[in-house]
Amino acid sequence: MPKDILKVVIIGDGGVGKTCLRNQFIHKRFTSSYKATIGADFITKDVHTDDGRKVTLQLWDTAGQERFQSLGVSYYRGADACCLVYDTTNFQTFHNLERWRADFLKQSSLPPDLLEDFPLILIGNKIDIDDRVVSRRQARAWAQQHSSPRMEIRCFEASAKDGTNVEEAFSCIAGMVKIPQLEFDMDGSDSFHLNRRDDSLRGRKSCAC
Repeated sequence: MPKDILKVVIIGDGGVGKTCLRNQFIHKRFTSSYKATIGADFITKDVHTDDGRKVTLQLWDTAGQERFQSLGVSYYRGADACCLVYDTTNFQTFHNLERWRADFLKQSSLPPDLLEDFPLILIGNKIDIDDRVVSRRQARAWAQQHSSPRMEIRCFEASAKDGTNVEEAFSCIAGMVKIPQLEFDMDGSDSFHLNRRDDSLRGRKSCAC
C-alpha cells in the first residue's frame, strides 16, 4: 500500500505542552519535567485514515520562545497541516493564537489560492488541570471565526498527561490532508527543479470537535 509523508507543524507559546502532546501521541508517555524545545525537531508515526490510506505523520515541534521565532520560515515552509496549541489554564496563550496563525500563514509562503484550503486544527491542552480559564465555547468561536467556506478549523480539548483526545486530534489532521503538494526549488539560475515530497496529500475530513 502506498505511504504518504505529511509534514505537520505544531505551534503555540512556550510551555503549552506541544512536545508533551507529541510524545503522548508517539510514545504514549508523559513527563512532568519541563524542558524547552530548542529551535525545532521532528519525529514520525504511521497512521491509517478512515479512507484506507496509510500515511506517515512527520510532526515538527517548534520552540515557542521569541528568540527562536525567526527560524519559523525554515520549518513552516512545505508544511501540509498545522496544529495550533494553547493552554486552557492560561488565557494569554489563547490570545496569542492570532499571532501564531498569522505568522505561520505568512512565513509558510502558501499560494493565495491555497490559504482557504489549508488544514488547521486547534488543540487546547491541560484539561486535566482544574484551573480552566479558556472555555470550550471560546475555542469553538475562535475556530469558527478563522475557518473558511472550504476548510473548517476543528477544535479539540486534550490532555497530554492522560492522553485524552490526543490520538483523535492527530488522526483528524491526517485525514484532512489530501491534495498533492508540489514544491519548486530555485537553483540559482533561470531554471528550477521539482522537489516532490513523497506524494504529500492535503484536504478535508469530518472529525469530532
